[in-house]
Amino acid sequence: MRTTLDGQVLFDEQALEIDVDSKRRAVKERSVAGLDGVVSIDLGSRGRKMRQKGQLRAASWKQMGERIEQISSLMDGKVHTLKSREGEEFDNVRIDGFAVTEKSESGGGVVVGYEIEYMQLKV
Repeated sequence: MRTTLDGQVLFDEQALEIDVDSKRRAVKERSVAGLDGVVSIDLGSRGRKMRQKGQLRAASWKQMGERIEQISSLMDGKVHTLKSREGEEFDNVRIDGFAVTEKSESGGGVVVGYEIEYMQLKV
């Protein structure tokens, strides 16, 4: 199985890692006159942050630019579905950041490292 975003195979599997933070809940705490302590109001579950790191490979810098642009175009404020090669599925994922971390050339073309920041809005 391959890692996909909205069913598209955009990523190479070499060195690909997906880190998922734990689920969070929002809470309001208020002190109330006459009470010893605080009142805690549970506001429900909130999103969680996710990070993906990996490498992209292409035959030329032109093709790499096209791959990077294809991924960057999904940073549109809409929600997407990320599926990992292990079969995990993350729905309601928004892409908040995409950065190229390193660039190099190899015998078979060019390689760039990248990092993507996601926010899973509903867990």
